[in-house]
Amino acid sequence: LQVLETCVNNCGDRFHSEIAKFRFLNELIKVLSPKYYGTWSSEKVKLRVTEVIFSWTVWFPQEVKIRDAYQMLKKQGIVKEDPKLPEDKILPPPSPRPQNSIFDTDEEKSKLLARLLKSNHPEDLQAANRLIQTVVREEQEKSAQVSRRVNTISEVSENVKHMEQLLENYRRQELSPADQETLQTLFQRCEKLRPLLFRLASEAVADDEVLAEILQASDKLTRALGQYRQVVSRQ
Repeated sequence: LQVLETCVNNCGDRFHSEIAKFRFLNELIKVLSPKYYGTWSSEKVKLRVTEVIFSWTVWFPQEVKIRDAYQMLKKQGIVKEDPKLPEDKILPPPSPRPQNSIFDTDEEKSKLLARLLKSNHPEDLQAANRLIQTVVREEQEKSAQVSRRVNTISEVSENVKHMEQLLENYRRQELSPADQETLQTLFQRCEKLRPLLFRLASEAVADDEVLAEILQASDKLTRALGQYRQVVSRQ
């Protein structure tokens, strides 16, 4: 494991692309899995394997397979909680960063990181590690917000469309008991989506375009809920 980390620190992109493959990650997972070597691997070794994989999810957030492998270990209960990485652990130096790096949007942080990584002082390398992990966490939270917004707006659109179709059949008294139950379930789900949209709107106040998209979805949802109440109560 020490040799592996040394290689990750020094051997660059070609080595990184190899460790990010499932066929390599599976060999590390076998050390942890009780189906393979986990029952007789020492706790010290298993902890180091967990630290290694977790540190790669921090340093290589773009490598989906590493993240998926680590999340699978957590879902299966093999990893109970994220390990605390020692602050003096030196993460692999970044290879030439592609455009649109997470540091390119903040020139001040980018300059600070470059200065810290050039330093020979251990405390500066610790500070660089903390800065990198902070920025990665911030980017992950931003990605999670975007994902929540896209998924919620998509669900609102699909539910509203389905409700409108069922309400049209309800008006004609052509709705089966099963479809009536589906309509009620849709109404209840749409009621729960309203506060989610309000929360998304509060997160997007600084982005006019995104806010307009959320408010448009909210209007559609409000109209659909109003139509449900009007049609069903009239019947």
